[in-house]
Amino acid sequence: MTFVKVNNPINRFDGLMKDFFNEFPSTISKSLREDVLQFPPVNITEKPNSYDVSLSAPGFAKEDFNISLENNLLTISAEQKSDNAEKTDKVIRKEFSFKSFKRSFTIDEKIDAEQIGAKYENGILMVELPKKEMAKPAAKSISVQ
Repeated sequence: MTFVKVNNPINRFDGLMKDFFNEFPSTISKSLREDVLQFPPVNITEKPNSYDVSLSAPGFAKEDFNISLENNLLTISAEQKSDNAEKTDKVIRKEFSFKSFKRSFTIDEKIDAEQIGAKYENGILMVELPKKEMAKPAAKSISVQ
């Protein structure tokens, strides 16, 4: 087996530029969404009987979340309460911060609003949006005349 190494600076630069511009929009939108707007990342998957929304929100307690549905708008929000208890220790450095967020999603008539459920586990909020049972057409036998 023979390896041939080609050191062509133009091809390396071209590949670098393609990598940069292919990744640039997603990197900027992720940074803008998470750092500036403080939106936690969300994954939405479709299953045969439901849509699952997984929201990455580590550091929250399940009591911090508020999930509401109004006029086909699902709103997920969370707010951490600051602990104002009197401290006797001297704080040398404090990087922990209390934060909040609010995300909204439009849902359609395929979702059974009465059966929506949520659970928070290991820093991930999972919201299950079950699909409505669609009226299935009855099987019909057609006779040939």
